[in-house]
Amino acid sequence: MPVFGVCLALAASAATPPVFVPVERFTLAWTHSIEKVRWEEDYAVVASTTAGQPPVLRALGARVRGSAAGMEPPDDAVLRNGWYEYTPHMWSPQGLRLTRSPYTADYAWCVGGQCVPLGQWLPSDGGVTLLTPCVQPPATAR
Repeated sequence: MPVFGVCLALAASAATPPVFVPVERFTLAWTHSIEKVRWEEDYAVVASTTAGQPPVLRALGARVRGSAAGMEPPDDAVLRNGWYEYTPHMWSPQGLRLTRSPYTADYAWCVGGQCVPLGQWLPSDGGVTLLTPCVQPPATAR
């Protein structure tokens, strides 16, 4: 049985091998660098509906702690306990391009209510980190 997860890779560095993180559900969180507003997005890694294809990344929900210039929540967002909650309209992205700067706090990687900086999985090179759904590579299988 394949083990689903995400592969993290530095877009600018083919020399750094991707890091496999075994996870089926996770939350990415960050604080907007200028507006200082917290943003959280929930994802699941699920099997493709097409046989033989790699898994896909499914956006499950998102929350924004308030609103600010250029960060308006969508029209269908609901305000609950200070968070605008909504379901993203992009349901099945093939991956995410995460811009990571040395001048801002790193993304928080959250699983089961526990959050750590994304840098604990893959240090930033100050550029873009690619997050893609994947299956555990054979070399790291136990």
